[in-house]
Amino acid sequence: MHIVISEFMSLDGVVQAPGGADEDRDGGFAHGGWSHPFFDPEVVGGAFATALDKAEALLFGRRTWQTMAAAWPERAGDPFADRMNAIPKYVVSKTLGADELTWDNTQLIPGDQAIARIRELRAGDGGNLLVMGSPTLVRTLLSEGLVDELRLIVMPVLLGGGKKIFPDDGALRALELVSTVSSGTGAQVCTYRPVAEG
Repeated sequence: MHIVISEFMSLDGVVQAPGGADEDRDGGFAHGGWSHPFFDPEVVGGAFATALDKAEALLFGRRTWQTMAAAWPERAGDPFADRMNAIPKYVVSKTLGADELTWDNTQLIPGDQAIARIRELRAGDGGNLLVMGSPTLVRTLLSEGLVDELRLIVMPVLLGGGKKIFPDDGALRALELVSTVSSGTGAQVCTYRPVAEG
């Protein structure tokens, strides 16, 4: 499988709470819902629809999974929501129990087994394993060299702080810009792939 990361991101690299005011207030973050003024159905919406269409499964960290699990099941009847609800899902967590996996088609990956289990998934047959949100998990995947594609939907806004996905370990990681699409709202959908070493 190919691990594909898809993130809304500010110009200063923040991915925290793009969707709603109360999505994630950790650290006193006060700008929840910041992506809305820059969303357009064709370019930005199209980028997410395409990513989901090409995915064979979704991978989440606990917090993002809980946010999604609280929102999507009640939206049944919409094609995008129906796909979100039907697709296989994996959630990495040290604290969730199997009885808490209320969102259909979800499997738990225990936190202490996460890297080994994700390596197994990636080595197996299949299409894309899509990660949305989940900044802590994405940072780990990037650190471990487990990301095959990075789709950043960069919005023309500075948020002044918040959660980011990039490792802060001093390592150099070269990426190739594969495509970029501009929206009339100023958003840029940029797709990157790691440059093979050697």
